[in-house]
Amino acid sequence: MGKVMDRSKQLGEESIGKLLFKFSLPAIIGMLVNGLYNMVDRIFIGRGVGSLALSGLAAGFPLSIINMAFGMLVGIGSSAMISIKLGEKDKDSAEKILGNALVLNIILSLMFTTFGLLFLDKLLIIFGASGETLGYARDYMKYIIGGAVLQNIGFGMNNIIRSEGSPRTAMATMLIGAIINTILDPIFIFIFDMGVQGAAIATIISQGISSIWVLAHFISGRSTLKFHKENFKLRLETIKHILAIGMSPFAMQIASSVVITIYNKSLLAYGGNLAVAAMGIINSIIMLFFMPIFGINQGVQPIIGYNYGAKNYARVKKALKLAILAAMVTSTVGFIIIQSFPRELIGLFNKNDTQLIEIGARGIRIDMMFLPIIGFQIVSSNYFQAIGKAKISIILSLSRQVLILIPILLIIPPIFKLDGVWASAPISDLLSVILTGIFLYKDIKILNKDIKIQGKIKEEQQTVIEDVEKQEIIKETYDTFKEEDNMFKELSEIKFQK
Repeated sequence: MGKVMDRSKQLGEESIGKLLFKFSLPAIIGMLVNGLYNMVDRIFIGRGVGSLALSGLAAGFPLSIINMAFGMLVGIGSSAMISIKLGEKDKDSAEKILGNALVLNIILSLMFTTFGLLFLDKLLIIFGASGETLGYARDYMKYIIGGAVLQNIGFGMNNIIRSEGSPRTAMATMLIGAIINTILDPIFIFIFDMGVQGAAIATIISQGISSIWVLAHFISGRSTLKFHKENFKLRLETIKHILAIGMSPFAMQIASSVVITIYNKSLLAYGGNLAVAAMGIINSIIMLFFMPIFGINQGVQPIIGYNYGAKNYARVKKALKLAILAAMVTSTVGFIIIQSFPRELIGLFNKNDTQLIEIGARGIRIDMMFLPIIGFQIVSSNYFQAIGKAKISIILSLSRQVLILIPILLIIPPIFKLDGVWASAPISDLLSVILTGIFLYKDIKILNKDIKIQGKIKEEQQTVIEDVEKQEIIKETYDTFKEEDNMFKELSEIKFQK
């Protein structure tokens, strides 16, 4: 029990800068490596199969995002709740959330798999597959959808490992899966000549091993929280809270799949299959540059959640400031790399298709025009999620992906054609940052007010303590004088008697 409390106690007492580094660095490394899943698949497929196969994978990408959305719904929702419960020193409730999260993850994943496999071809056509690319998309996605439960246990439950105060174990989970995937991809694609199916099978095997690792963590004695049979019984109240908090990232992912579908349709209309393939490559590259920001998010979430639950608002504010600064520095570095080497980045996936490289290079430079400020928007949106303000978090998360971006995607491309498709994202980024800044400013004002109140209470408590100490000193002085006076009287009586 002591070890359990020590592990979570650090969230409330250790230096914020040190904590953010300790929790974010493993998360960043893990997320970067995890981002290689899609990127490695596309690099090997682009070089081993061709540009049409890349276009097929891009058409299936919305389905992958929907699958991840269910993992985030449960994983992030439950991890935010667990962070708050640990901050409140309520370990029993945290373990109930853990048990419910596992069962809910499995149920939702199996539902997604059943629906996805039954309507696979229809869904892929809706998401932008053409007659030339449908076969590639089907061959890849039937395995990915079939293994949805493995991905969501590995990814979803990994968030909880981080929330309980074990960021290195969470990082190891991602590293194991990504390394195995990177090893198996070329074996199945080139040696066994299995094409896109080989890439999908490699991904599912690696995700399965990650899931086993995650479950072993909670079954063994290494974890802060443990599985208990009685906690596997679903509780309506617990599920409602998990879904309420997790709805923000879930909605963001679902919205992302809708956006990519609209992108794919527009790209197919104004640039053909090569433009769709270029967008698939751009998404892989962008995700790789976004992963460090997501890692910072995951690292700061338990810090903010724990201290908010413990009412340490000054630490909440400091953690938020440092996370925003780190995210903006990271996104600025990504911006410089993308703007400096766009052709080289696109060429990693298919160095022989010069037309694909030209389309992709122009696209990524326009698409990521405002990357430096996106870090602020992502971290600030996550802040509201971490403190349990799910509605605001949903609004801000959806602002970039739905509320602003989709109308722009429907208005600008018909006017400016392919360049209009690429330009839609940066316009949305700029407007959503402004909206997020307004919400954050209002919430920080409330936080500052709470900090001032806490400061006054501490001052009053300190004054009381000082008064008590003064009274004790006076009493001790009085008692000392009294004792000395008594001793003087006794000596005087003895002398008089003599």
